[in-house]
Amino acid sequence: MYFDLNVPVVAHESPGISQSKKNKGKQPQQQSAAVFTPAQIAAIEARVDLLVHLGYTIIALNQAIEKKIDSKTHVNILNTLLPQLKKRNGIVFLKRLTIVLDEDSEKGFGLTSANSSVIEPYDLVALAPTTLATFSAACLTHSLPSPLTAHIISLPLTSPRLPFHLKHTLVRTAIKNGAVFEINYAGALGDVESGQTSYGVSDSGSGSKRNWWAAAREVVRVTKGKGIIISGGVTSDADYRGPKDVQNLITLLGLAQNLAHDASAIVPKSLILRAQTRKTYRAILSEPRLVVPTVSGEPPVPTPQSSDPANNDDRSQLPPMTLPSSIDAPASIDSPENAQNDNRGGRKRAREFDTLDSATSEQGNGTGPVNGLGGAAPSRKKKKKGKDVATSK
Repeated sequence: MYFDLNVPVVAHESPGISQSKKNKGKQPQQQSAAVFTPAQIAAIEARVDLLVHLGYTIIALNQAIEKKIDSKTHVNILNTLLPQLKKRNGIVFLKRLTIVLDEDSEKGFGLTSANSSVIEPYDLVALAPTTLATFSAACLTHSLPSPLTAHIISLPLTSPRLPFHLKHTLVRTAIKNGAVFEINYAGALGDVESGQTSYGVSDSGSGSKRNWWAAAREVVRVTKGKGIIISGGVTSDADYRGPKDVQNLITLLGLAQNLAHDASAIVPKSLILRAQTRKTYRAILSEPRLVVPTVSGEPPVPTPQSSDPANNDDRSQLPPMTLPSSIDAPASIDSPENAQNDNRGGRKRAREFDTLDSATSEQGNGTGPVNGLGGAAPSRKKKKKGKDVATSK
């Protein structure tokens, strides 16, 4: 199971007119709606087919907005797009929102309780900081568990230089809170538009590749390979790569092979599970269920009562036990032979008890054997009486 959590989607917005009952006499407000042309739908379908062919099973369609969220002007284009895509077996589509933060959005990103209805339909929320203030707020404040948590921090890796220094304290705090840092491999392949990217200004051509390698190596060094996910962010179909090729590409940044595999398979899975906790109380998963997988064609695992008939109370259902012909069946308890043997054994035990009683009685009188030795041993009392009689005479 491999993930691509950044598939950019852009739609044309057509203005619409909406008028509420309270503002009948006032000027109607202009509201925009997302419209996808048949050519755009066909291009997105071809891109999804290519990702499925390469081996990706979890695909996140990404909608990027500038500055901050405004509930009055924000339009969720992914709700319009997903019903128009054909269903594919085994493929999961996710909705992602990326907020590009600049100097104007340092005071607020729009991630407030007033805009919770706008954030709730999205499965993933990402922040793309471009200043030190927004980067600090993304790592310290917006990575804490809450209904408006942003778990992905995407850095402008193709910029001529990182606009801020990656402090160890900020990075460790963000990873501890459950956030991850995203590396898009599109910059390593030169898939950058001339002078502009979706996450800030960058160079074009070989300059963007050089910037990407330097910035991505710095991210790996600061994070020590932990809390990193690898996404595409590709806008051209020719620049898509398979999961194994992406892992080999990331190892050139100084990342171990097992950590490169985790960045494309393990960490994104835990990220999605953690992102689902935005709708729970303080990011706590409630009512866990244990699902036991069963292989098709095999019977279900029997319960102990059905598998072990000896545990049943009705013992009459047990089959009769038969012995092999080479083994003689034991005689019946009520047979005359057994009764005669019992009488003989009783007489023998009675004789043994009689001899034991006689031996103890003789030993008490002083005439029996002492400590298993033969002969009689006179008592000390009789010896003293004999000595007294001899002296008196």
